[in-house]
Amino acid sequence: MQPPSENSSKQEPKLLDQVRGKIRLKHYSIRTEQAYTDWIKRFILHFGKKHPREMGAVQVEQFLTHLAVNGKVAASTQNQAKCALLFLYKEVLAVELPWLDNVEQAKMPKRLPVVLNRDEIQAILSRLSGTHWLIASLLYGTGMRIMECLRLRVQDVDFKRREILIRDGKGFKDRVTMLPVSLVATLQAHLVKVRELHEGDIKQGFGAVYMPNALERKYPDAAKEWRWQYVFPAAKLSTDPRTLVVRRHHVQEQAIQRAVKQAVRDADLIKAATPHTFRHSFATHLLEGGYDIRTVQELLGHADVSTTMIYTHVLNRGGKGVTSPLDNLI
Repeated sequence: MQPPSENSSKQEPKLLDQVRGKIRLKHYSIRTEQAYTDWIKRFILHFGKKHPREMGAVQVEQFLTHLAVNGKVAASTQNQAKCALLFLYKEVLAVELPWLDNVEQAKMPKRLPVVLNRDEIQAILSRLSGTHWLIASLLYGTGMRIMECLRLRVQDVDFKRREILIRDGKGFKDRVTMLPVSLVATLQAHLVKVRELHEGDIKQGFGAVYMPNALERKYPDAAKEWRWQYVFPAAKLSTDPRTLVVRRHHVQEQAIQRAVKQAVRDADLIKAATPHTFRHSFATHLLEGGYDIRTVQELLGHADVSTTMIYTHVLNRGGKGVTSPLDNLI
């Protein structure tokens, strides 16, 4: 297949449309779609809108080096750009080139996770209210990632078994975690208000929610069913950027991030705490409580126990649990 002969202003959108189509075929998230198309566009523009088929390992390495040296991006950002370009060549252009796997991966710094103690957790939660408080409490009480929490559907919460089913977590894996007993009454009251909001949407001709994969075509009426609604719906209706259908999406993660950041400031904490810090604290506090590391691994959804092992390094026991010789002198 030869590079398009039309001018670059026309060929670029066509290539990006192919990228979007392949991403949607593989059921990647819209955030991955936006990130990948942005990196591919930047790659093409960096080399004067030259078609990717006319480029190779040299250009890819030059671009990644430019990001690190001139852009001063983090290793994770550089690796994301590399993944986008690998996706372009392998999945979209169907070009199997041996140099793709040989492009050096940026080394990620190995840092210990930020963990809050129980007093710090309480200080943050006490400065949150309403839905923000409930979401933050669930993050700490269940160990969920923020997007796993925001994407919860009504049917995923089992009040009788005190369980929460997390669907399509990291790596497209399902898992089960506990529902904190202390949040049952509050969450039930919250869902009563959510149902009223949903019924109001239906009366106005809306009420449908995004359905994963091909379920919307297979069960066209399911999108309006109560069990499929988000546990944490957004305050306003919005237009789906992929289908242009007006729906009620879930709460945006940026709103939770801003609320937690402000609560950390108000609590005058010096730790760089984010919503994900609640997950780190959940794991660490379970290990401190004597729970088996394999149990914690399953609750977190880690594929390898070595990932969970990092929390053993931040237990509340000083430097690796060793008593300082100075303390013995005193």
